Amino acid sequence: MAIQYKMDILVELKNKGYSSYRLRKEKIFGEATIQKMRKGELVSWENMTTLCELLQCQPGDIVEYCENENL
Repeated sequence: MAIQYKMDILVELKNKGYSSYRLRKEKIFGEATIQKMRKGELVSWENMTTLCELLQCQPGDIVEYCENENL
């Protein structure tokens, strides 16, 4: 994967007071999106916008480009 998370998203959200239970209960993210974040899979730009709002950061603080050695 060329673009990956710089941090454990769910840990950072929990540090801000957003447990996975709260994210589902308040319908901030659906279960499928939470599972994607748990597995390190990228989410949509809409979800990335929500992450930036919750974590009070920029997209570049969340993801980074890493060269793929297989290319």
